[in-house]
Amino acid sequence: MDLVINIYYKGQNGSARRFAEEMISSGIVDRIRKEKGNKRYEYFYPLENNDTVLLIDCWEDENALKQHHKSPLMKEIEKLKDKYKIKMKAYKYSEIKGD
Repeated sequence: MDLVINIYYKGQNGSARRFAEEMISSGIVDRIRKEKGNKRYEYFYPLENNDTVLLIDCWEDENALKQHHKSPLMKEIEKLKDKYKIKMKAYKYSEIKGD
């Protein structure tokens, strides 16, 4: 069953958007998308909040997510979060199968 993670990155004065842009331009996002078990990794911007970025992240299962969290990419992500002074909240969901 797919595991969906919504992560809200919050910063000030556009720093969350700059964080997401650097995640993409640095190639980190492409490398995450190539990780075993990753099914989706996309950023969205809420219309009513310029200081927040939403990441929708989807993995095959809990084990794939755990392996991602152990990967060297996490250190790179942490460095960028520190650089842009990003705070985050994460919510985990399971896919509902059916019609």
